[in-house]
Amino acid sequence: MASPLESRRIVIAGASSLLGAELKSLLEQSRFAASDFRLVDEETVAGMLTEAGGEPAVIQPVEEDTFNKAWIVFFAGSSEFTGRNLDLARRSGARIVDLSGEIVGHAETRTWLSKRNDPVGAWLQKDSKLFAVPSAPAEIIARLGFALASLKPASFSAVAFQPVSASAGKSGIEELESQTGQLLSFQPIGKEVFDAQVAFSMLDRFGDASRHKLSRSLELLRREARPILPAGLPTPAIQLLHAPVYYGTTVTACATLNASSDAAAIAKSCANAGFTITSDDAAPSNISSAGEISIQLAPPQPDPSSPATWWFWAAADNLRLPAANAVKLAEKLLE
Repeated sequence: MASPLESRRIVIAGASSLLGAELKSLLEQSRFAASDFRLVDEETVAGMLTEAGGEPAVIQPVEEDTFNKAWIVFFAGSSEFTGRNLDLARRSGARIVDLSGEIVGHAETRTWLSKRNDPVGAWLQKDSKLFAVPSAPAEIIARLGFALASLKPASFSAVAFQPVSASAGKSGIEELESQTGQLLSFQPIGKEVFDAQVAFSMLDRFGDASRHKLSRSLELLRREARPILPAGLPTPAIQLLHAPVYYGTTVTACATLNASSDAAAIAKSCANAGFTITSDDAAPSNISSAGEISIQLAPPQPDPSSPATWWFWAAADNLRLPAANAVKLAEKLLE
């Protein structure tokens, strides 16, 4: 007999991160609200006072017994943090759900894409222990792939725009905020986090002294997206750029389709793949998607200079979307 939820230990590793905080909030609003939560993170933030299940809680460092008796472990910190602690978590026997991108590509890893996995959901009932929840841009690209697969695209490419909250979390938000104020008041700007001017700038890389690398984020995005793309789809070209915004993922994509494809059919295919199609006068943005678990997509647009070429513009909450998907996956694992 399955143990009651109240006795099931849930470990959130990376609990002080923005994604970890969002995940904890959604778990506390779900059927897991009464579970036994354990919050852990890097040594540098251990001791931080927070709350879990309505009670005061202190974020702990990872120790030898951190994952003991855990039913499920969520990794919501950096990929490096996941890599350092994965083996210890696995020794506990708990199911592991990774939101950092670190375990994508492992032979044992099953990547969860809500609704897309339902037809083949039998693998959830097996002995799988490693699960990956893709980031918001990876999910957008994968769902576009499912939408376009039946239209047999000759080519497919996407550019994702990354907010500072995805690049560097709270410290990134604080540096963007301070740089904005400094630039508007004609003061020298601080560059401790990014070693670059991130305010009012679009970038394809940060400064050499920054520990946050867009090239690393791009590598993770490509690793996340490709395993969940449908078979037969041309391998998409993917790029990642810094956008000077606090929250929200946006993606622009381009595909070369059959010349007979029409806007209505393409939009219907996108809706079937899980997008919420917006009206022409309500374009998706990082603002309109804030707090939402849906992925917003503008009506697909043909390129006037190339009738077979179509453009796509999508937006999603970079924190709420993967966190909500992780909770859905945990609920599936209960069945």
